[in-house]
Amino acid sequence: MLLGAIADDFTGATDLGSILAHEGMPVVQLIGVPDAASMALAGDAAAVVVALKTRTVPARDATTQSLAALGALREAGAEQIFFKYCSTFDSTDDGNIGPVADTLAQALGIDLAIVCPAFPANGRTVFRGHLFVGDQLLQDSPMRNHPLTPMRRSSLVDLMSAQSARPVGLVRYDVVGQDVTTIRAELARLRDAGCGYAVTDAIADADLRRLGQAVHDHPLITGGSAIAMGLPDNFRRAGKLHSDGTSQAISGSGRAAILAGSCSAATRNQLRRACELWPSYRLDIDAIAEDEHFATKALTWAAAQPEQSPLVIYGSADPEAVAMAQARYGRERAGAMMEQAIGDIAVGLRRQGAGRFLVAGGETSGAVVSALGVRALHIGQLIAPGVPWTRSIGQRPVALALKSGNFGGDSFFEHALDVLQ
Repeated sequence: MLLGAIADDFTGATDLGSILAHEGMPVVQLIGVPDAASMALAGDAAAVVVALKTRTVPARDATTQSLAALGALREAGAEQIFFKYCSTFDSTDDGNIGPVADTLAQALGIDLAIVCPAFPANGRTVFRGHLFVGDQLLQDSPMRNHPLTPMRRSSLVDLMSAQSARPVGLVRYDVVGQDVTTIRAELARLRDAGCGYAVTDAIADADLRRLGQAVHDHPLITGGSAIAMGLPDNFRRAGKLHSDGTSQAISGSGRAAILAGSCSAATRNQLRRACELWPSYRLDIDAIAEDEHFATKALTWAAAQPEQSPLVIYGSADPEAVAMAQARYGRERAGAMMEQAIGDIAVGLRRQGAGRFLVAGGETSGAVVSALGVRALHIGQLIAPGVPWTRSIGQRPVALALKSGNFGGDSFFEHALDVLQ
């Protein structure tokens, strides 16, 4: 293994895996902290992405799981470690990006790591240390109202400094836009000045490729998935990577089910379109709280729908409804109830013969994959930037598309089914 990655949610892990595969690096995604048996499922993959569900858990749990994943990857021979988080830097002042990065840096004994969430293909750019979502600052984007990690600031230096005791510096675009030698010199300067992290500007893929080459010898890289596009070539130049590792085409059979828990504006728009096309069932948080057999009712509805029709089952709601639910039940309980319900429904749908699942939302994806007992995934063809089809490894494989809430256009679900062979 050349590259070992630790992702803080399941959709981010498939996002990273798709970029590595597209860049010609054989990759397997493992679910949860890997033991010897699950690590064996990776075979001779040059890259292994460990998908954790640590974005919004208590920081201590996140660091414990991440440290265990690091140990498994290093024992398997990983030469470089990548800590992958969301391109919108989803976190709070309590973490978990800072605490996890600090823990990994300490375990690896490093002085400096870059912080690079930029993903230009999806409109996430960084300039003068400020993160933009399209033409908006992060703090002015719909992420401002995220139910779990509301993002009310845009300065990555400030955001990271609030979560970490390590000093945070900035590599400005007038450096990033030049060449690899200049970038490396600036990183060395920041390290010598005592910085533990270097936020890096990036507004285009070419910037990310230069940055990737500049950190070819860094034991730890932190960032969004897009910075990984420059990493496979580092191993090629070193004579360590020879396979083209192109993504394998994923096929699927059985009923298609769209399961959505994300409350992002993008997912809500996608659901409006999907509900116009296919039978839909809305998951009401009050009904879930009051009825322990709620999932059974949803499954009874599903069984009565035309066999050839995709199903749309969703708990997504607008910010006002989410705020009211959180006020009644508490943020953590409301989220946990919805995730449990969707996970139970996924298991029931699988028993009914569903074999293609499109899941919207990082927390929701984690709940579905865990409920289905998936331990490892092959990465397949790309649906949209950051979202590939995947296929579970093991008995009774299932096709899964795990979508970050903010990714994809309004016709994402239609397009996803079209590209599945």
